[in-house]
Amino acid sequence: MNHPQQPHKAGVFAPLVVPTFRNIWLASLISNTGALIQGVGSAWVMAEISTPSMVAMVQTATFLPMALLAIPAGAIADMYDRRKSQIAALSIALGGALILTLLSLAGLITPWSLLGMCFFIGCGMALYGPAWQSSPGEQVPPNLLPQAVALNGISYNVARSFGPALGGAIVATAGATAAFAANFLCYFPVLLALLAWRRTPLPTRLPPERLGRAMMSGMRYIVHMQPVRTAIVRSVVTGILGAALLSMMPLIARDMLGGSARVFGVMLGFFGFGAVAAIFILQPIRRFGNERVVSGCSLVLAACVACLAISHNLAATSIVLLIAGGAWMIQVTTVNIAVQLFVPRWVTGRAVAALNATVAGGIAGGAAIWGIVAQQHGTQTALLTAATILLISPLMGLVLPIADRENAARSLDEPLADPEVNLGITGRSGPIIIELAYRVPSEQAREFYDLMRQIQRIRARNGAYDWSLSRNINDPERWVERYRTPTWHDYLRQRSRCTAEEMIIQQRSRDFLADGAHVEVERWLERPFGSVRWRAESPDQGG
Repeated sequence: MNHPQQPHKAGVFAPLVVPTFRNIWLASLISNTGALIQGVGSAWVMAEISTPSMVAMVQTATFLPMALLAIPAGAIADMYDRRKSQIAALSIALGGALILTLLSLAGLITPWSLLGMCFFIGCGMALYGPAWQSSPGEQVPPNLLPQAVALNGISYNVARSFGPALGGAIVATAGATAAFAANFLCYFPVLLALLAWRRTPLPTRLPPERLGRAMMSGMRYIVHMQPVRTAIVRSVVTGILGAALLSMMPLIARDMLGGSARVFGVMLGFFGFGAVAAIFILQPIRRFGNERVVSGCSLVLAACVACLAISHNLAATSIVLLIAGGAWMIQVTTVNIAVQLFVPRWVTGRAVAALNATVAGGIAGGAAIWGIVAQQHGTQTALLTAATILLISPLMGLVLPIADRENAARSLDEPLADPEVNLGITGRSGPIIIELAYRVPSEQAREFYDLMRQIQRIRARNGAYDWSLSRNINDPERWVERYRTPTWHDYLRQRSRCTAEEMIIQQRSRDFLADGAHVEVERWLERPFGSVRWRAESPDQGG
């Protein structure tokens, strides 16, 4: 795919010069605006017809699909055409928005029907999110990927700077039905932008994995990739504690400020505007390191939530929300950028999906928890409790720090050639056992062993099972590395997933070889049923 030439040090808005990215980003901005208009309508309708705990459940119904569907959605995004995946997912959300509009028009909205439709629309957006968030790597040059990820991260917040206020005005003047209809119409620009994207398919020699195995491959990668695993664990805390602020806003507007839907929209607008303004300081702040940025944002959010708990003035609350919006955006976007830089393209969708699932799951669960606390002890108590926990949450950085990385993981410039096969097997043949024999001088045994532990993690996250390392008792210089894959196609995938950095680490094992020695590689088909002529009259598949 051809991209315009970019300067070496690109600004935060540089990806917008790429037409495809710009068109989809602007259309997504309109779609996000519609979602926020619907969110204001849903939350305010629920506040009028039900209890505080049910108001908080609107956030749960909206974000729970992301927690439930993010992993399969990420697998689908990595397995199939990301453009087509987005179109299909948006079509589901579009259908849900239409049904919600018709229900409201007919006067059939009840608390549970409202939650059900929020959940249904959320399912479409949950399927859409991983494909959309992992698409910038196919739309912009590699040097613009961090900026593109950041711009995608603020798209929702740009919409939040005016969408909620617009939603509040629509609800106050025309009613919730108009808000739901506006969301329905806002899906069309992004659908048209995706239809206009002439995506260049990524070449592959192998068929896509099955959905279940693709999900397991993504989870294995995350489990064995420590920086990504840490970032995702920290995201759970971010979601749970941040839910206190996000889910309590309708109650703050109604109970603490005595306002209407318009006031609620203004509050969300200030929160979103703060998030948009923070984009101008995101790049400079990232120089301090991811852990310091995330911990600092937690402290700022703690102060903001505490101030919201004691404020009864709209102006003061708006200023606090302005600051909180910036801190929230910087924290979430910093973690998102870190994850996307650490993972290769083949698993980006699944890694982003796992991150979305943890944040959304945290928000969904946290919203339910804080709603119960607010109903039993009051909104102020819920906010002060969340602020206290936010204040001490940076202590997690002592044991689970978020790692730093500036450049994206890069695939091999030239794919590895397929190994020679003289046995009649198919892609589904397996399990496959791989043995690599090394001859290493005894005085280098400790250093070689330490390196092989790194290689074990590389093999495991790329798809290998049952890895082991053996040393010959009679010949201590002889070491054998052994692992397996379920099928021959899985083995070929495991070979092709290696990044340039991982290949350098693997090549270092050759540096330990004794003079004149080389790595001996053997591949075995375990339980070779079907590859042997069991009877003389049977055809020999080995040819």
